[in-house]
Amino acid sequence: MSKERRLRILLDTSFILPTLGIDVNERVINAIRELKQREAEIFFSRFSLLESLWVAAKLIKTGKFNYRRFLAGLESLFKAGRYKLISEGPDTFMKAIELYRLGHEDMIDNILYATSIEHNLNFLTLDEELKEFIKRNRLRDTLILP
Repeated sequence: MSKERRLRILLDTSFILPTLGIDVNERVINAIRELKQREAEIFFSRFSLLESLWVAAKLIKTGKFNYRRFLAGLESLFKAGRYKLISEGPDTFMKAIELYRLGHEDMIDNILYATSIEHNLNFLTLDEELKEFIKRNRLRDTLILP
């Protein structure tokens, strides 16, 4: 697949959880497999890592958190070269605020969606509510739902 046509994807938090050793449903696993098969260029945000920490905190409380797997996943995200860390700029945060003003209250999702717009990426998410919000408000649809 040529670089010009290579699929460029920003992952929602659900799609980085498996790398961090956190169990997810089969729908997520299948979507990740497809990205690998398509040799997609994969991006992640620090804001997804923040959300991942909230998931980890819940797992710690239940005794189901694996520190070693989580650390190995973090090292993989930052060092292995498969995933690329994306940077958010001022326009991203202003767009996120605008989305909130329009009625979408999940600020992390707002930031991730705005990041996909700013960097011209597809946004892989399970969030059907966000998809509907984008459609209802006639916004640019970068979302891919598996």
